[in-house]
Amino acid sequence: MAVSGHRHPGRFVILCMVAGCAMMAYSGAKDGKHYWLTPPELLEELQKEFDFDFDACPFPKPDDFDGLVDNWDGESVYVNPPFGSIIHEGRKKGPTAWARKALKEHAKGKRVVMVYPMDKWVLMLIEAGAEIRNLKDVKWCATEDGQPGKGTGRHIAMFILDV
Repeated sequence: MAVSGHRHPGRFVILCMVAGCAMMAYSGAKDGKHYWLTPPELLEELQKEFDFDFDACPFPKPDDFDGLVDNWDGESVYVNPPFGSIIHEGRKKGPTAWARKALKEHAKGKRVVMVYPMDKWVLMLIEAGAEIRNLKDVKWCATEDGQPGKGTGRHIAMFILDV
């Protein structure tokens, strides 16, 4: 059985257990393994809570399905994207592309559950109830002359642990 880019009400978990389901690709593996599937126990736990009816990153991926382009036809979508960058339509795409797609599908009224690795310290602050604000690309000032730099090219998160 293969998961296609179509809905499979009531068969999601069975398909995932049999076909391997949501995968994560990693190109820098030293052990030669490049694709990783969601552990069955975790997927079963998530399935019970969220009742998934669509997998945006199925394994094996049907030849005619592109999770970054095609509509996610379910009402409750599971996304386990590649944990790193891929070449997609001739351009390097990473987690931001998957987040944009998840937001686009969510705007259509769908529940989207996306898993992605984060640094432990970030999760610790979130679990502690930190308020998070996006400061955008801050132009930090040089200690030598106080002049602003070019920025990091990345957005800076501010974590607030208030009393």
